[in-house]
Amino acid sequence: MRKTAAKLLAAAAIATSVATVASGVAVADPATGVTPAAQDIVGVGSDTTQAVLNGLSAGYNASLAAAGNTTSPRLYSWDATGSATIVTKTGADANFTRPNGSGAGIKQLEQKTSTTVDFARSSRARQAGDQATDTFVTLAKDAVSWAAKNGGNAPASLTTDQLKDIFTCAKTNWHDINAAWPNSTIKPFLPQADSGTRAFFLKAIGGGVTVNPGACVVSGTQENQGTDSVLDDNDAIVPYSVAHYIGQVWNGKATGTDAQGPLTIRDVNSVTPVVLSGTPAVHVINPSFASTAYGRVIYNVVRQAEWVATDTHGQALRAIFGTSGWICSAAGAAIVKDYGFLALPAGACGSTV
Repeated sequence: MRKTAAKLLAAAAIATSVATVASGVAVADPATGVTPAAQDIVGVGSDTTQAVLNGLSAGYNASLAAAGNTTSPRLYSWDATGSATIVTKTGADANFTRPNGSGAGIKQLEQKTSTTVDFARSSRARQAGDQATDTFVTLAKDAVSWAAKNGGNAPASLTTDQLKDIFTCAKTNWHDINAAWPNSTIKPFLPQADSGTRAFFLKAIGGGVTVNPGACVVSGTQENQGTDSVLDDNDAIVPYSVAHYIGQVWNGKATGTDAQGPLTIRDVNSVTPVVLSGTPAVHVINPSFASTAYGRVIYNVVRQAEWVATDTHGQALRAIFGTSGWICSAAGAAIVKDYGFLALPAGACGSTV
């Protein structure tokens, strides 16, 4: 009887913990005063997925605590921005530079050991420069569109060819694209070079071939943050994660500078990136938009040797990220959706490439 009651209480506690995380905003970085233990699973990298990983970290750790599990490694994630250096876990490199973006996170995963970092958040797929020892583990589905100031000069929709013309600087005035549009100079912006969103967007507008930005493009804005003052301009245009935007605008995930600011997300080829779905209706990524070249899978990247290892560390990685892991469970999927992403079906979530 006592064992049955204990199990029921544990299950209720898990459900409550997950519901709390799904309805609230998880803290950025490990909570103040918390230093992850040496055996904990710690990640860095992508701005696009930092919020959802914070939510998943809080949910996963709460589920272990509710089950009375005091020994399994916990999950922690460090944001893309913040203090210049971070001590990721006990015994880690004390001079570790905080990686900002998918590319920077993957580079640090390749250069460091699990003493400092265990996984890299990535909003892009494998690229030619990534090491063969990197294993990309699927997390969820996102899409990338573009955003512009509400009430500014940008139209409601642009075609792929028009986006390519803008970001290669072949067209620099709205009036040059469409005579009915304002006679005003377009101001295209891109995130910093290590951004996975930047890399994905430039390939999408190039029809599968990466576009080289023109001289009129300004690089260096923090991705998915419309609060950057340079974007508060009637002629500014910037790529934007659809899931991140949904999380910020409708799901209560905007915190500090990580917010949409004056920007609204726009259509590509007259296909809207956000629709209402379900009962009660909630804002979600439009499946029709996600099925175009602007839809993408997001990943967590691990070291291949550690992923297949039979030791405690390898078991912990698979228990969190694998096809049968917690992130791919119903509880994990609920948090993924709450942050605006589309959950992958069973067997697809947690698969490796």
